[in-house]
Amino acid sequence: MSNPKQTTALSCLLVLLPLLGNAQTCKPQSISATTPTARFTSSNSGWMLDKYTGLMWKTCSEGQVWNSGTHACDYTVDTFTWQGALQQAQKLNAIGGFAKFKDWRIPNQKELYTLVEIQCYSPAINLKVFPNTGTNAFVWSSSASPDYNPPAWIVGFSDGSFSLQDKSYSGQVRLVRAGQ
Repeated sequence: MSNPKQTTALSCLLVLLPLLGNAQTCKPQSISATTPTARFTSSNSGWMLDKYTGLMWKTCSEGQVWNSGTHACDYTVDTFTWQGALQQAQKLNAIGGFAKFKDWRIPNQKELYTLVEIQCYSPAINLKVFPNTGTNAFVWSSSASPDYNPPAWIVGFSDGSFSLQDKSYSGQVRLVRAGQ
């Protein structure tokens, strides 16, 4: 006959195992941070200013909503084809923008890659700066390949890789604008 305490403990462990498997892993002892939190100035409006690049980023991916009370991104991330990603930035600006700015855009490949935190994976991004970024986040850049048609560059934040992806693929969007 099984022990009720053991059964309860085992049940709790089985519930927690999938969550533990999706936890971000960082190696600060052996790899220096590429996107330390101090590099960013945050706002309570849901954007971050990268003091190194001068770029202003929406804290949340498109589809998510900034929660100033919890300092987190609520709701589910939307995905878009490459053309849909470009149109999403235009739509946002046309309806009044975000945080009083109407010049949000899709970052190019080099700009997007500046967010990769090489000391971490699953996801390879600073979660203190960009909370609730998924472990399998593939994010579109505005950079299309001049050598291969029709692919465009996408950054995989699960491991910080970048690759060419067919423009019909569904990827996430993180918007940027020139800082001030």
